[in-house]
Amino acid sequence: MKITKLRTELVSLPFEPPVAGGNGIYLNSCDCVLTFLETDGAGPVGEGLVFTINGWRLPVLHEMVKSFEALVVGREVELGGGLYDDAWRSIGFYGHSGAAVMGIAAIDNAMWDLRAKAAGMNVANLIGTSKKAVPTYHSGKMWVSDSLDQIQENAAEIKAKGYKAMKMRIGRYGIETDAARVRAVRAVIGPDIALMVDINQQLDVAAALRYGRALEEFNLGWIEEPIAYHNHRGEAQIAAALDTPIASGETEYGPKGMLEMLRLGSADILQPDLQRMGGPTGFLRAASIADAHNVPVTSHLFAEMNLALVAAVPN
Repeated sequence: MKITKLRTELVSLPFEPPVAGGNGIYLNSCDCVLTFLETDGAGPVGEGLVFTINGWRLPVLHEMVKSFEALVVGREVELGGGLYDDAWRSIGFYGHSGAAVMGIAAIDNAMWDLRAKAAGMNVANLIGTSKKAVPTYHSGKMWVSDSLDQIQENAAEIKAKGYKAMKMRIGRYGIETDAARVRAVRAVIGPDIALMVDINQQLDVAAALRYGRALEEFNLGWIEEPIAYHNHRGEAQIAAALDTPIASGETEYGPKGMLEMLRLGSADILQPDLQRMGGPTGFLRAASIADAHNVPVTSHLFAEMNLALVAAVPN
């Protein structure tokens, strides 16, 4: 079975109302490059996607996806495992980060979907499922733009739905106010539900240490991205100093980016992002590297696609 065509479609999904990101950026829409790999005859079609927010540079991302057509068309589906490395080598001139890696992710997503369909199984079973269920947490409804009453109401709603873990955003208001907001949520959900906080890279090392110490009493599951993502040595300093686990990695590119974080001890929990890893192939490699370092991983976004991947990795 051979791939005969690379097809794309652009879609825009508005957020109504807009979502206030933890770093102060309002998210008005999610704009996707849907990616399809068609095969000869009446064969299956592989489906994937990558996205940007607010339509930012969507044409650049779209052109990057289409640029891999020559590497894809004519390739045998059974030999799809080599696509990732071929595509990775082809972007050397542009560097192994940014839109170039995201373009690979769209193709790699679709290739994994296609291979699984050709094999008559889902992606998790194609890889080799290691578990029948994975833990989940709720990651919305507790934004920095929400009032204290709103975040308490939303926390109660999330708890009522049966979630055993949830995440809120902090970092905008200062230690005392943010600690009060965390305390308010903990009061609503009780001690047995895991609570994580995401700072969205808003602090420096000194401020992150002060925040971390002020939040120790709340028994947080993790503190996420406290400082600029590329400051891996600073993250390592924070992780070593605090009892609360540090989670990071969603903004880093490629499995080798994860390896650098692991070498420095930048995070207690790694968060590979599916499109910044270049798709499932890169995600699985990152998870394997983390497993070799006895570090757990949690996925970032792409819940439907990532479910198959986290079900297949032991850590």
